[in-house]
Amino acid sequence: MSSKAVCLRAIATVVSLVLLSSCTRPPNNEATLDIKLYQTWQLQPGDTISDRRVLGGLGDISIALDGNDVYAPFDGRTQLNKHRCLMFSSPDVPAYLFRFCGLNDPQPRTLKQGDTIGNGDLLQFAALRKQPNGTWAIVEPAKAILESTLKKT
Repeated sequence: MSSKAVCLRAIATVVSLVLLSSCTRPPNNEATLDIKLYQTWQLQPGDTISDRRVLGGLGDISIALDGNDVYAPFDGRTQLNKHRCLMFSSPDVPAYLFRFCGLNDPQPRTLKQGDTIGNGDLLQFAALRKQPNGTWAIVEPAKAILESTLKKT
């Protein structure tokens, strides 16, 4: 065997040992992380809204759209934010904004209740409420608003 082949075999052995040692489990004496949340929401992953599965919650609500449309829950308008999500506002609920992320080809426009906002595979939905100091806070959306967003009325 040539010295080059011996050298390559030695390098391969060292690399294999390094890779194998990085795959070992950490010591089992490390405590698991236990976070107690003082906020709970009615919507939980696994729930369904208008035959759509909720994939995540407590913040943005993740809903499997599977290519289906989402609809304007009220008369209003959409605007793009810097993350290419649509922000929906309505004079019917002036203290709230609704954020729609994950839609295909989001377009800002004026909408009537029930108009199609867009479609996609996974919707990240957030309800934001204006606070007295002018900032916005994510709040749990009412199921009725999500239902009217996911099912044409």
